[in-house]
Amino acid sequence: MKIAIEGQRLFRVKKHGMDMVALELIKNLQLIDKENTYYIFVKPDEDKSCIPPSANFHIVPLQGGAYPLWEQKTLPNAVKQYGCDLLHCTSNTAPMKSPVPLMITLHDIIYLESISIFKKGGTWYQKFGNMYRRFVVPRVVKNSEKIITVSHFEKNRIREFFGFPESDDRLVAVYNGVSEHFKPVTDQIELKRIKEKYHLPDQFLFFLGNTDPKKNTKGVLKAFSDFRKKSNTQLKLVMLDYDREALDKLLAEINDKQLINHIHLTGYVVNTELPAIYSQASLFLYPSLRESFGIPMLEAMRCGVPVITSNTSSMPEVAGDAAHFVDPYKPEEITQAIELLLTDEAKRKELIEKGFKRSAAFSWKAMAEDVLKLYEQIVKPN
Repeated sequence: MKIAIEGQRLFRVKKHGMDMVALELIKNLQLIDKENTYYIFVKPDEDKSCIPPSANFHIVPLQGGAYPLWEQKTLPNAVKQYGCDLLHCTSNTAPMKSPVPLMITLHDIIYLESISIFKKGGTWYQKFGNMYRRFVVPRVVKNSEKIITVSHFEKNRIREFFGFPESDDRLVAVYNGVSEHFKPVTDQIELKRIKEKYHLPDQFLFFLGNTDPKKNTKGVLKAFSDFRKKSNTQLKLVMLDYDREALDKLLAEINDKQLINHIHLTGYVVNTELPAIYSQASLFLYPSLRESFGIPMLEAMRCGVPVITSNTSSMPEVAGDAAHFVDPYKPEEITQAIELLLTDEAKRKELIEKGFKRSAAFSWKAMAEDVLKLYEQIVKPN
């Protein structure tokens, strides 16, 4: 079987959620499948060594213009040229006309949901991406042999949105994993190196927010502002790769511009260096308004950090009993949760222990095994 995997953004230096999922899928398929032949189609970029060499895995860089043109024209042409038997597109979109059976990983359909939190906010790049997805995804879903999504919550949302009958087995939930390098970092030299590299404060809360409205950055800032006013704490809020101008705007909206003095922006952090940041955090904040899975929760749990997350969408399904849940629309609940987990040592210990156990239930190897079975269902042996 010749399997084509779309990995358009894998060579870019600054990888994000869907990129890391695709990368882990490929790495784990390399470990478990020595029989089939794989063609990984990528756009040329700087991080050429992110996929290790393997005898039956061929990395094929494809020039071809902007994202839509690359995906709709360049990719299907290459799939046909290399004689592939199926195409797996990994990041929510795919060619509307594929020359071979198509499988798509549909991480979520947030961009298709007409709910108020997604009508405003976000960057122009995000808005363009959402418009492209809104046009392409309904057409691609009709033409897909299999549609993978990442939680049963999201599977139900997709089924309801597109009107799939219960008997339609094209839609499959396959959980994401969490990488093995996420574990408590105790090496003092490494902790000091990361602290100095990213100028981390001595004590901090950790928040992986971004400009996407679903991340609830404004709610977290309001909660942190109220927490500081109540406690006079020296704790700071550490945020990754966030735009300073966008942050200033949100602080003006919550009427606390001075809070910037208690927020530390690290810039982009390489994935392999995240464990040393988690390991130095007092708490991890993940009270999103909407998620299809929530890998960072599991990363924090594996690093021994108590997690505050939302009681909505997929978060309870993924976190199980190993996180403290809040209503993300109520900043006061986030504030109360921060206060509780900073003062109740027994509760902290309980969540840390449950977090280690819960996060151990998710692995990229299991995900790759499930995906390989789907490939074999699509391309049956002669």
